[in-house]
Amino acid sequence: MKLRKSVVVNLGGMALILAGCDKPGPRAQTPAAPSPPPAANGVADFAPTNAQPRLQTIKLWLGPQELTSELAMSIPQIMTGMMFRKEMAETEGMLFVFGRAHQVSFYMRNTLIPLSCAYIDPEGTILEIHDMKPLDESPIEAASSNIQYVLEVKQGWFERNKVATGSVVRTEIGSLPDTFFKGR
Repeated sequence: MKLRKSVVVNLGGMALILAGCDKPGPRAQTPAAPSPPPAANGVADFAPTNAQPRLQTIKLWLGPQELTSELAMSIPQIMTGMMFRKEMAETEGMLFVFGRAHQVSFYMRNTLIPLSCAYIDPEGTILEIHDMKPLDESPIEAASSNIQYVLEVKQGWFERNKVATGSVVRTEIGSLPDTFFKGR
């Protein structure tokens, strides 16, 4: 229950800001990227300079595979992601939770670990999987505008664990929508 309360609080605050929020990228190359939030909320000038502390975690299942995933749900958490981190265990990941489905675009600014990311629809189904190169700022734009979650793991994890597009991500609570948006 503690997880749901914090999710509701975080998502409520994000709802005003997150309309179309992606990881920031070069504006000219990513027409789907959002306008920066107003400077009054302190987010417009946000530029992470070091790794964020370990975030709240949740257990995820992708078929029989289990991951312990950090939850990036606030704007600063989402914008920082895995930046500046130097290691990630094979059974760890980071799940980015957005207030609504949209076309996401992720890149690897200040990210030192080779990662793979899954673009996931509102029901928890993996629609796309991409490998990302450390420090590469080229945006990887989703083909779909129906992405509500992004899961980052060590590069090659999906292949090594035979997790492919069409796989459904579940949590210790249940489906992704039940975990993050039930009663909304």
